[in-house]
Amino acid sequence: MAQKVTPGAGADKPPLAATLRRIEQRAGALATASVSRMDETLPWFRALPADQRSWVMLVAQAGVRSLVEWLRSGGAAASSPQEISDEVFAAAPRALARSITLTQTVQLIKVTIDVAESQVRVLAAAGEEEALTTAILKFSREIAFSAARVYARAAESRGAWDARLQALLVDALLRGDSPDVLASRAAALGWADAPPVAVVVGRSPGGDITAVLHTVYRAARRARIEVISGVHGDRLVVVMGGALDPLATAGHLAGSFGEGPIVVGPAVPSLDQATESARAALAGFRAAPAWPGAPVPVAADALLPERALAGDLEARRALRHDAYGAVLRAGGGLLETLDAFFSAGAVLESAARELYVHPNTVRYRLKRVAEVTGLSPLDGRDAFALRMALAIGRLDPAG
Repeated sequence: MAQKVTPGAGADKPPLAATLRRIEQRAGALATASVSRMDETLPWFRALPADQRSWVMLVAQAGVRSLVEWLRSGGAAASSPQEISDEVFAAAPRALARSITLTQTVQLIKVTIDVAESQVRVLAAAGEEEALTTAILKFSREIAFSAARVYARAAESRGAWDARLQALLVDALLRGDSPDVLASRAAALGWADAPPVAVVVGRSPGGDITAVLHTVYRAARRARIEVISGVHGDRLVVVMGGALDPLATAGHLAGSFGEGPIVVGPAVPSLDQATESARAALAGFRAAPAWPGAPVPVAADALLPERALAGDLEARRALRHDAYGAVLRAGGGLLETLDAFFSAGAVLESAARELYVHPNTVRYRLKRVAEVTGLSPLDGRDAFALRMALAIGRLDPAG
């Protein structure tokens, strides 16, 4: 006849019951021993402030309690890594994750597990030493994954916060806020104001903003420059620091942008003056569709004619002062020669006949125009800019 089993008689007894009682009795001593070992073996731990060391003690005590509960359940699926994370790491403030790196947390876990393993003979009841050692190793794996989960959540939260801070800074930059506002927000992001500074504007590739900014940072690390970036509507705005050749450096970041023009503002000495670069880059981005063959990326200054046509007053000023004004100041018949050259359809000999001079004289004067303006009348693109400059200068001679 089969023996009758009384319900509850030994069926609900947890595994390692005797060992559990011993661990519960020595929980405080085990946590204290773990922290003492950390102090002995980890130099960076000794340098922590007292409040952070106390947080680590809280986490160690919570870890021992969680180990007891995990053993009591037999490491069942009910004790998920998420639950372990909540039990152990909720004992300390979120600030601990910002003060101690993930690598350092792994070192703390390793020390705690080493201490627990060294006391297995004291903690385990007779015959349960091997089972306790195996259980501790499994539990340490769960704790390690839980720690990684905590740091991943903290990194996601920090990434989202950084994205908001950067968006605020870029917005302040585009609005032309005071240098103090820019400096304080840049300092919160750890910006190193490495000269020169230039602003790049292009189309955002779309999708999650944090992922877009992360792509920019990876490209910036490869290019070894500082960046602050933000997505404004369909535009991606990137502030580059330490880019000695902004146009070439923007080429390294081109893969972070969506399709369309990428415009690079002029280099300025510091972030305080980056508003000028941002305005030029934005104006160039708006005007870029008027030059379908523009290189990618393109300098904002190369788009002066299109910007002037789009109503950019700074572009009109630059063409009037730096091109038309430079030709006027140089004298020597340069303005008359330009008029004749353009009227003759850019045919040098025809311009010479109109001016009653030798073609070499026309050639010399055109070379002088290129020297004083940086724009060559013999280049189709530069000739377009010069003709725009002449028109603007004559419309507003007082300027």
